[in-house]
Amino acid sequence: MPAVDRPRRSALYMPASNARAIEKAKNLLADMLIFDLEDAVVPDAKIAARGAAVAAVNSGDYCQRELLIRVNGLDTSWVEDDLKAVATSNANGVVVPKVSSAEDVAQIDAILTGAGAPADFPVWAMMETPRGILSADAIAQASPRLSGLCIGTADLSKELRCAHPADRAPMLVSLQLVILAARANGLVVLDGEHVELNDTEGFEAACRQGRDLGFDGKTLIHPNQIDGANTAYAPSVGDIEYAHRLIAAHEDAEAKGAGVTTLDGRLVEVLHVAEAKRLLAKAEKIAALSQGVGA
Repeated sequence: MPAVDRPRRSALYMPASNARAIEKAKNLLADMLIFDLEDAVVPDAKIAARGAAVAAVNSGDYCQRELLIRVNGLDTSWVEDDLKAVATSNANGVVVPKVSSAEDVAQIDAILTGAGAPADFPVWAMMETPRGILSADAIAQASPRLSGLCIGTADLSKELRCAHPADRAPMLVSLQLVILAARANGLVVLDGEHVELNDTEGFEAACRQGRDLGFDGKTLIHPNQIDGANTAYAPSVGDIEYAHRLIAAHEDAEAKGAGVTTLDGRLVEVLHVAEAKRLLAKAEKIAALSQGVGA
């Protein structure tokens, strides 16, 4: 069975200054919760939000959700204390905005290490600047701590001075460069947020586009987006049925001494079998993750 990462179909940003949102998140079906200290928190609430985020990830109240904290940017006065607080928490990792170079990762690594973070404490780098996109491969290799890359399409479109249409055509090269860097270095990669909350059709199209491009999941800004992302990035019933049939067809061919066979007019080789097994393993992990949540 091929190794499969935990599901990361949906990663919901939650304002850490909003106690009601933090409480509500306990029963949300997002695969990941990102308690936000950056964009969603006004300056006067930053310190209190930091304490609330750490308390949330330490609480044990979120079942099997993957819990991250997004700290403030490296150019702010809050980031060092943010990183120090996260380093000794039970968070599953830290998300750092506007990472633009390998040197930025080294700075993050040094603060975490100095604060006593475990050697394998995960760092997620947000890719939302032109310099960061062009340095994606160097960033992806900059530290063993680096676990994933997250696209920040809202900030990226502003920095590129490009339009941000539903199909994101002006940013496709940037998206693909980040995906390439992630895949070349064995990292998870998450698509950017969809900011038009009333545009359900556009959101679903963006999820399908992100999945087809190769993203592992999508960052979200509202709980109403969870179901759409979870559906788009999960194997469908048809996918699962086909995977079982493909594996069975290959096993039957092998039993007859054939290395390849066909199924529904398509060639079936070992690489297709490996992908089918990966898909089934992912479906099993999704089912296990969903148990006991949302009741």
